[in-house]
Amino acid sequence: MLERQPTPILACAGLLVCMANATAAETAQELYQHRCIGCHGSGIHTRMGCKVGSAEELETQVRRCELGLGLNWFDEDVAKVADYLNQNFYHFKH
Repeated sequence: MLERQPTPILACAGLLVCMANATAAETAQELYQHRCIGCHGSGIHTRMGCKVGSAEELETQVRRCELGLGLNWFDEDVAKVADYLNQNFYHFKH
């Protein structure tokens, strides 16, 4: 009689979970460098006529970009990137 071996199935399931959470493991700077700066360049944050005026608007804009590019970030990733941008470029008060 053949015995069932759940190990390969569990290993595959674990791998899928790890892949799905790969984005969560990236730092805000890594997310920004890998996903944002390629389209925008860093000059977008210092240009005249900035379209965001608060930390909340900045997070909303990061969410728009994330959705537009279909990045499937977690809410925490959006918040981390918005915080990173605010700390390094915008300096809005929370």
